[in-house]
Amino acid sequence: MNKNEIKKYAVDLLKGLIRIPSFSKEEEKAADLIEKALADLDYKVERKYNNVWTCGVRKKDFPTVLLNSHIDTVRPGSGWSNDPFIPKISQGKLYGLGSNDAGASVVALLAVFVLLGKMDLPYNLIYSATAEEEISGKNGVESILNDLGRIDMGIVGEPTGMNLAVAEKGLMVLDCVSSGKRSHAANNTGINAIYRATEDIDRIKRIKFPEKSKLLGEVTLQVTVISGGEAHNIIPETCSWVVDVRSNDCYTNREIFDLICRQLKSDIKSRSFRLNSSSIDPKHPIVKCAERMGIQCYGSGTLSDQALMPFPTVKIGPGDPMRSHTDDEFIMPREIYDGIDIYFNLLTNLKLK
Repeated sequence: MNKNEIKKYAVDLLKGLIRIPSFSKEEEKAADLIEKALADLDYKVERKYNNVWTCGVRKKDFPTVLLNSHIDTVRPGSGWSNDPFIPKISQGKLYGLGSNDAGASVVALLAVFVLLGKMDLPYNLIYSATAEEEISGKNGVESILNDLGRIDMGIVGEPTGMNLAVAEKGLMVLDCVSSGKRSHAANNTGINAIYRATEDIDRIKRIKFPEKSKLLGEVTLQVTVISGGEAHNIIPETCSWVVDVRSNDCYTNREIFDLICRQLKSDIKSRSFRLNSSSIDPKHPIVKCAERMGIQCYGSGTLSDQALMPFPTVKIGPGDPMRSHTDDEFIMPREIYDGIDIYFNLLTNLKLK
């Protein structure tokens, strides 16, 4: 297929993905579709769980670039105007669940992988369409990294308007429990755990981290869930609450956790420390190449599979991050066509050695 044909093929493939419900941990049929598409294009396909990948011709002693995006979606909200699983084009917009996040990137990267596979590049290429990104699951891209072998650089497909995210915030979720003493409300002899929780929540609002990232700004903390009490006449002995922490590239999640623990009185546990902030050296060849092309480089506040990749990565893809996880999500086919062109030009001009 030539470039125009592969562009049309990419949009048709995206329509097929939209028709398949592919919630996190339920991506099997979407993985089947990508696996069949690659096999029909005469690529040898590997699969593990609901992750699918294929390699171009492997040249010894050449660096390897990974092209990755995810096939899972969140569940649709109740405000869709049409069936989220029926692709619909109206006024230049292709509507459907996962069209923007991140189906457009999945098919655009597949298209450019096919186009580049015909060229003699100064590096090896691997394409992967992976699962569980929306929940940072352990059976997603993280589960296949050892199978892929050495990767020297990764391009992660997410809706960025084809701007280049050279850093992104990490994520840590804290489960907090404030303890008190149970008693009858009329006796007023107990210790109210909800009051203790609100005291610590007030401390959370005042915590400041001195190191501010040029690209990502400050570490941010938000209390997002709280639960306490069982009846109007009982002083509660426990109150549970949750903190969403978005880390910058100045701190590890462990460092942030330790600092928070020193300032609070509640019992605090982190669900995971593995989703740290990520960034790439501003002198890296992919960054310099993007700058020469006039592609805007920025720091992203949203998490992606970059957090799970222990090698240099950037995030770039067609679509608008503000459309992600919204009712009536859409992508413009023109955005996919332009995305394929930009990916192609970026990668054909990339020299890693």
